[in-house]
Amino acid sequence: MPTLQISEAEMRKLDTERFSHKQVIVQRRLHCVYLKARMGLTNEQIGQCMSVHANQVGQYIRSYQAEGLDKLTTTRYGTNRSVLEDYADLLTASFNECPPLSLAEARHRIIELTGIERDVSRVEDFLKRHGFTYRKCGYLPGKADPKKQQQWLEESFKTELQAAQEGKKVLLFMDAAHFVLSHFCCMMWCIKRLYIRSGTGRIGSPSDRINVLGALNVITQQVTTLTNTTYINAEVIIDFLGQLRKQYPGLPITIILDNARYQHCKAVIAFAENLNIKLLFLPAYSPNLNIIERLWKFAKKQVLYGRYYPNPAHFHQAITSFFDQMDIHQNQLTSLLTLKFQTFDHSRIYAP
Repeated sequence: MPTLQISEAEMRKLDTERFSHKQVIVQRRLHCVYLKARMGLTNEQIGQCMSVHANQVGQYIRSYQAEGLDKLTTTRYGTNRSVLEDYADLLTASFNECPPLSLAEARHRIIELTGIERDVSRVEDFLKRHGFTYRKCGYLPGKADPKKQQQWLEESFKTELQAAQEGKKVLLFMDAAHFVLSHFCCMMWCIKRLYIRSGTGRIGSPSDRINVLGALNVITQQVTTLTNTTYINAEVIIDFLGQLRKQYPGLPITIILDNARYQHCKAVIAFAENLNIKLLFLPAYSPNLNIIERLWKFAKKQVLYGRYYPNPAHFHQAITSFFDQMDIHQNQLTSLLTLKFQTFDHSRIYAP
């Protein structure tokens, strides 16, 4: 006979909650009490059925008898408060001003600031609770001027972009990339560390590199390239401007480019004017405003990272094939080559 007397109304509620309650631990408690009340099993028998120690079953039954169903459905999970929260403002201010480079460093500074010792897992929990994540630093040229960059975007670029969108001119980003035959290690998911073969011999001969001069159409995202294995100089720029003029006849052309000396020389500027090409120079030290830089990074990831080329011929073929067959990467490039620029403000510039 059952040794725990429960009303039928309470039994129905108990029967429902033991399956529907959102917390598994509460379901287990209610199952134990239900088996005791409905079937009269011993604590040992219930414990074997529910994988609970008999003493724990007895505790559940006593709790129910003393305080009812509410006692069994009450849990304390998530209510423990870390003592570090008493120093949250102090610690987050310190970490914002000078971010720790590792959890070990964060732990050491917490001890210095508060006298409280916690293992690195607790330190990590604290940092995550307050919005800190482990991020790789970005790169900003030391002499870059964020204010001048923003001014250039809002004034010079905005005007040229509007004209291009209205079909009144062609707007291009131009830059040169220099690909070198070498080993490029990369991150990858693997069970054991893998090794990439490096090129043999001494790197530095002209055959070990290939230069790519490119122009990206802002509206169509079409890329035009010129490659060589010697140098990029004023003569090469002039040849490329002539190539672009033939590709886009009829409309004025504006080319956005960096401040390399060979692009600022009088011969290049005069040749561009004769072809009705406007050279719009970026603010100094502003690679983040030239979206074709993203293409170079993407190309290196696709062609160089984790790759081995036994000789310069294979290396050159891989580079030229990538730019000849860019259509196969169109979906990725469409989302990559957008007009969303990385801008900077002083609050995000790290000053150790």
